[in-house]
Amino acid sequence: MLYKDFQNIKLSALGLGCMRLPVIDGDDARIDEAAAAEMVDYAMAHGINYYDTAWGYHDGNSELVIGRSLKRYPRETFYLATKFPGYDVQNFGKTKEIFEEQLKKLQVEYFDFYLFHNVCEMNIR
Repeated sequence: MLYKDFQNIKLSALGLGCMRLPVIDGDDARIDEAAAAEMVDYAMAHGINYYDTAWGYHDGNSELVIGRSLKRYPRETFYLATKFPGYDVQNFGKTKEIFEEQLKKLQVEYFDFYLFHNVCEMNIR
């Protein structure tokens, strides 16, 4: 695996995006958790240390499944990014509530990267 130096961390050049995990019967909300866990195991075994998910992926279930999959690894062995749902202005008054819920869903005490998701003039008026 190639790694890039980024602010005193060695980040894998390839990360695992969790927007399109394997699903059951074509239902985007029903993640095949065993297959997703196998993907995480494969990624970890091959040196991938960056995982990217978001509040809305898989109808909110990506964070849950990825949290359970990564929970099996020491927290210091991976870097985790998730995103605040900035595409909906109604969420702006719930930033702390959403952030805390994401920590619980992902079963971590902190995020390495926290991003605003899909903020553009079409979504915020």
